[in-house]
Amino acid sequence: MSEPPGAVTLAEAPVADTPSDKLTAQRVQPLRRPGRWIATAVVLVLVAQFVHGLVSNPFYQWDRFGYWFLRPVILDGLIVTLEVTFYSAVLGLLGGILLALARLSKSPVLRAVSWTYVWALRSIPLIVVLLFLYNFSALYQTLSLGVPFGPAFFTFDESRLATDMVIAVVGLSLNEAAYAAEVVRGGILSVDQGQQEAAAALGLPKVYQFRRIVFPQALRSIVPNYVNQLIGLVKSTSLVFYVSLLDLFGTAQTMGATYPGDIVSLLLVVTVWYLILTSLVSVVQFYVERYYARGATRSLPPTPLQQLRTGLTDLRARIRREAAV
Repeated sequence: MSEPPGAVTLAEAPVADTPSDKLTAQRVQPLRRPGRWIATAVVLVLVAQFVHGLVSNPFYQWDRFGYWFLRPVILDGLIVTLEVTFYSAVLGLLGGILLALARLSKSPVLRAVSWTYVWALRSIPLIVVLLFLYNFSALYQTLSLGVPFGPAFFTFDESRLATDMVIAVVGLSLNEAAYAAEVVRGGILSVDQGQQEAAAALGLPKVYQFRRIVFPQALRSIVPNYVNQLIGLVKSTSLVFYVSLLDLFGTAQTMGATYPGDIVSLLLVVTVWYLILTSLVSVVQFYVERYYARGATRSLPPTPLQQLRTGLTDLRARIRREAAV
């Protein structure tokens, strides 16, 4: 069918500007938040003043800080701190697992003993526990193995067995086991009861149920929380100085008594090393939590490197948009 002369086809007809088209063509202006900008400016000023004070204040003696930071005596104390932390973390976790299983046992005696231990060790300050163990030889000079309430087959001198390292590790382990027991117990209780019922319906032994079904699922809650507990353990090692073990803090205290003019720089050295250790534990905690988050979340949380890349990409895109406008 032919079109009349002068007619305009649909493709050639001008499209009227609708209100929605006008809104689409306009640039969306972000909501102004002056309070956020003011708070950001105040925080930046305070941070700048703090950093300026650290750098410019001669009282901090940064030259002496650089002298002490990698001295062999400081590194020896750091190694002692790492050893005490490692042994206490492993023994504390093993003790916590046993206490948690006893707390969940059907035996009233095991439940009562486990509850009493956790209650007592969480109530007594760690420094009191360490000092009590340090003077344990005053109560029991010898330790023996044999028939209960009967003859002893082997006798040990307590003062020879209880070295400074042993006292520190035992004291921290006893204290750590009480807190680890609650972490493990909470992780086990977080497992769906239906998992245990399904395993029991299949006729699986109790040990197999716990080892292959319950405990692996409980680790998703136990491991991140216990890694977080390690941060407190790293800082708690500073108390072993009071049982004559020269760890990082104890070494700094000893050097500070010998060089009283460097006490501030030595404390800064200890502070920075503890910051480094706790930061490393925090990094491990992040990746452990990310590993055990598989299957529990739709997408894994981004790593710090991925967050940095995303931030840089967004920044470049924003700069391009601003330049285009």
